[in-house]
Amino acid sequence: MEGSCRDHYEAACSQAVPLLKKPVYRRPFLSPSTPELVMTEEFHRIRRLPPYVFAEVNKAKAAARAAGDDIIDLGMGNPDSAPPAHVVQKLIETVGNPRAHGYSVSRGIPGLRKAMANYYERRFNVSLDPETEVIATLGSKEGLANLAAAITSPGDTILVPNPSYPIHQFGFIIAGASVRSIPATPDEDMLRALERAVRHSVPKPTALIVNFPSNPTAFVANLDFYKELVAFARREEIWILSDLAYAEIYFNENEPPPSLLAVPGAKDVAVEFTSMSKTYSMAGWRMGFAVGNPKLIQALTRIKSYLDYGAFTPIQVASVAALNGPQDYVSEIRAMYKDRRDVLLRGLQSAGWDVPAPEGSMFAWAPIPPAFAEMGSVAFSKLLLKEAGVAVAPGLGFGEYGEGFVRIGLVENTQRLRQATRAIKGFMTRHGAGAGTADLLGAASS
Repeated sequence: MEGSCRDHYEAACSQAVPLLKKPVYRRPFLSPSTPELVMTEEFHRIRRLPPYVFAEVNKAKAAARAAGDDIIDLGMGNPDSAPPAHVVQKLIETVGNPRAHGYSVSRGIPGLRKAMANYYERRFNVSLDPETEVIATLGSKEGLANLAAAITSPGDTILVPNPSYPIHQFGFIIAGASVRSIPATPDEDMLRALERAVRHSVPKPTALIVNFPSNPTAFVANLDFYKELVAFARREEIWILSDLAYAEIYFNENEPPPSLLAVPGAKDVAVEFTSMSKTYSMAGWRMGFAVGNPKLIQALTRIKSYLDYGAFTPIQVASVAALNGPQDYVSEIRAMYKDRRDVLLRGLQSAGWDVPAPEGSMFAWAPIPPAFAEMGSVAFSKLLLKEAGVAVAPGLGFGEYGEGFVRIGLVENTQRLRQATRAIKGFMTRHGAGAGTADLLGAASS
C-alpha cells in the first residue's frame, strides 16, 4: 500500500512538473530591415507634470559655466556652510562601527524620534509621543510626497498656496489629486479663500498645505493666524499639512515662528514637517521629520515601510547629536543669514531695485524691476544671468501667481553678494528705466 501511494504521488508530480515550469520568452527575430518599435504614448503621471520652468535658466547657467564665466548662483536654496563640527565627528565615529552599515529603521531609530519630540517640547512647548506622533523622513520633501500618496484618492481636491514650493502641489498631482490655488499670504485673504474653496469645490477639499516661513515668499505666520486655520480645519474636517522647514531661520528675535501644533486641538487635524537641511546645513544628508496626528503618521509609516529602510544609521545617530547637543550653531546660522539679507537689500537698493525685507527663510522674494516687468520672470532671469552673471529663480517656477517675481537665495557669503549687487547695478544702469520691452526681450533671447 505504501509503495502504491508513492508510485501514484511520483506519477502525479511528473505530470504536474511541465505545468509548473516557467514559460520561456524568446524574442522574435528582427531582420536588419525590420523597423524598431518606438513606444509613443506618454505615461499618465508624467503627462500631468508641466515642463520644468527652472530648466531654461539652469541650461543657460550650465552653458555660461562651461564657457568659463564666473556665475554667482543665487537661484538654488543650497546651504553653503558646513554642519556643526560635533555632528560631523559623530557621523565619522558611527561610520567606524561595522554594525552601523546594515538596513536601518524606516520610521527612524528610537533615539532620533525621541530627540525630535524633545526639540518640539523645548522650542514650541508641544508634547509629542515618539512612538505614535513622530516619524523620520528622507528630508521633508520625501515625507510630503509619500504622505500625499498615502492619503490621496484620484480626483481629490487639495488646497495649496500659490506661489509655493513645487512639491506642495506636485506631490498631490502625482498622487492623482486636483489642486485648487489659494493666496500665499497668512492673513484674511487666505482665510476667505479657504471658505470659498469649501463652498465651491467639488469634491470638497480633503487637505490644505501651509508653509511658514515660506519658500519662496518668505512670509511668516503668527499663532493667531494658526488658531483661525485650525478652527477652520476642525469645522470642515480638512487635514492640514504644515511645512516648517525654515523654523529656525527668522530675523525678528522677539517673535520666533511658532508651530501650528502649538494650537490646542491642532493634532486632531494636522501634521507638520521639519528638516535638518537648513537649520544645521545638512541638506545633502536628507534627514527630516513628520510629527503630529497619529493617523497621518501611521499612514506615512505604512507607505514608507514598503518603499525604504530609512536613512543611513550613522546619519540618524549624527542627527541625534545635532538635536540634543549645543545649539550655538543655530543662532550663528541665523545671524549669518540676517547679515547676508541686509547686505543684499542694501546693494539692491543702491542699484535701484526695491525688494521687501524677508521676515524669515533664506530667500528674498523680489518683484521684477518696473523697467523689466513686461518680460516675465523667465526672460528676466535669463537676461540677468547673461549680462550680470547672477543666477536667480524665476517666480513662475513656483506657480502662476509667482509671475512678476524672482527668488534670490542668501546662499553666498557677503563678499560674493556685494559682487552680485555691483554687477546688478551695472546691469540696471546699462538698461536704464526707459529701456523698451522689445529691446530687453531681444537682449534676453540673443
